[in-house]
Amino acid sequence: MKHGFIKVSAASHIVHVANPAANVQEILPLFTDADKKKVNLLCLPELCISGYTCGDLFFSDTLLQGSLAGLVTLRDATRGLYPVYIVGLPIRYLGKLYNCAAVLHDGRILGLVPKTHIPAYGEYYEMRQFSSGKTLGKRVHTLQIGGAEVPLGTHLLFGHDNMENYCFGIEICEDAWAADTPATGLCLAGATLIANPSASNEVVGKQNYRRSLVNGTSGRLLCGYIYACTDATESTQDMVFCRHHMISENGSMLAENPPFGDRNCITSEIDVNRLAHERHRMTSYASVPDSEYQTIYFSQDELTTGLTRRIDANPFVPPTDDKLLEHVDAILQIQSHGLMKRIRHVRAKAIVVGISGGLDSTLALLVMVRAMDMLKRPRTDIVAVTMPCFGTTVRTKSNAVRLCESLGVTLREIDVRDSVMQHMKDIGHNPNVHDVTYENSQARMRTQILMNLSNEVGGFVVGTGDLSELALGWATYNGDHMSMYGVNASVPKTLVRYIIRFEATRLYEDYLKGGKGEEAADEIRSILMDIFDTPVSPELLPADEDGNIAQKTEDLVGPYELHDFFLYYHLRCAFAPDKIFRLARYAFQGAYDEETIKKWLKVFLRRFFTQQFKRSCLPDGPKVGSATLSPRGDWRMPSDAEYGQWLSELE
Repeated sequence: MKHGFIKVSAASHIVHVANPAANVQEILPLFTDADKKKVNLLCLPELCISGYTCGDLFFSDTLLQGSLAGLVTLRDATRGLYPVYIVGLPIRYLGKLYNCAAVLHDGRILGLVPKTHIPAYGEYYEMRQFSSGKTLGKRVHTLQIGGAEVPLGTHLLFGHDNMENYCFGIEICEDAWAADTPATGLCLAGATLIANPSASNEVVGKQNYRRSLVNGTSGRLLCGYIYACTDATESTQDMVFCRHHMISENGSMLAENPPFGDRNCITSEIDVNRLAHERHRMTSYASVPDSEYQTIYFSQDELTTGLTRRIDANPFVPPTDDKLLEHVDAILQIQSHGLMKRIRHVRAKAIVVGISGGLDSTLALLVMVRAMDMLKRPRTDIVAVTMPCFGTTVRTKSNAVRLCESLGVTLREIDVRDSVMQHMKDIGHNPNVHDVTYENSQARMRTQILMNLSNEVGGFVVGTGDLSELALGWATYNGDHMSMYGVNASVPKTLVRYIIRFEATRLYEDYLKGGKGEEAADEIRSILMDIFDTPVSPELLPADEDGNIAQKTEDLVGPYELHDFFLYYHLRCAFAPDKIFRLARYAFQGAYDEETIKKWLKVFLRRFFTQQFKRSCLPDGPKVGSATLSPRGDWRMPSDAEYGQWLSELE
């Protein structure tokens, strides 16, 4: 439960149709196992105590009384156990029968929630035996079970007494398929988790729809969703059930037992604090007046929940190749269409970029080529400028030149060494002192040349800086920090690398299809892959004695894969530093030790706060993902905000 992680399970058992006593004996081991695992919430299927397919036996007092007795047995068995349990049974109240979910905890029946939407079609004809929970209205009713008063109603919520964001509601099977799902009202009233005890039969193609329904509901309502489907040992007289269990969070599947899979129980952790944050930042997420819903509280010790869910070390990068290709193509489309609009709008005769042979300028150039191709303009309208200076290496310059030649853009070489030396002489700086003045003089000189050259050719400068550099402030103010349109401004460094690799393959295939020959195709691919493998560097300090890059960015500010991880959870999720640290230890286990992670997290926090002034005046650039730093819509922060509170919490 620490940091908002709630351990939840969806499970099913061997079903003995119309035999509550036997079903209870199947359920009890699941209760015990959940307690050993310290599961917070266990959801079992619809009507699991009686069996779902009892038909007209639901009219039998024997079955109904046996189900009630089974509920009392299960209630008593929960005394002293840690989890909250959800089980299903038929409940008769005021002469009507309701398909109910019972919530059990520590020897109590916390409440009964009746099913709202009762199917009356095809193989499902519950309306013959059951009434809708709507007949009870919105008020909470009370009935006696096992010597205790138990609340009954459709507008019940169940919440932890000391953890605001841990609150769940229940809808049952068909409720999720209806137009007016109970989950909508429950979430708007404060539920961050929805449990669905279900008995959904399996037919061809249904599993995909069921899966999309669960993911879609959790995404639409910004909630966690636990779906427990009854076992294949239900009656198979007219239909077969499939034990399809799912746990989803905000549109993403955390755990799943596919239809007829071999697991009767799945478990994962839902981050309710993150869900609450998502609702907080989405101002259109309106709440329902509290008077319509009643919350029943329970108490659980707030333990540190062990994590079994996947924590990606590269949260900006999709985990599978097919999704990555789709993701990368979408990013390139957004970047190139944004640039294309700007070219048209300002009637640019040309567009200018500084090309260094590094990752960022390469991506910017590839986007520019796409934009010009879509405009059906010659690539020679792209002016790529290489500006060698004190730290330029043969490798990066060669790659820059070869790339421009292969792509067919206009290449200009402007050596800036004499200009920079004159400038340092003008301001009285000793060129043998390789300090920040020495470095920034080069960066600002390059930007000045690009700006003036763009005026000369009747165009504008395309910026190359990426999201990771903006987060760290790793840019020279009014140097590489500035441009007329920054196409990479919302693309993190870890993703830039994958895009370059993607384009290496795509361009290779395009060259072959376009009849340029295998030699040209091999050339463009080899150039891009060498750029992909080149260490990240601003090349502002002289090369080493062997002519290799001496100034490596990640040696100075830390690994970009760590910083991008920190950035995602700090910016996108607003996690506290200690939670980010915990997730990083889990995600990078075996790659970085705790002290290394903490060291660079401190660097990230200090730089993120102190470098805000650079982000307050960023040029225009297209938003490609959900985490960006544009001061005009995505990130508003005072430049003088202090980071002390964040660092003290990390310590």
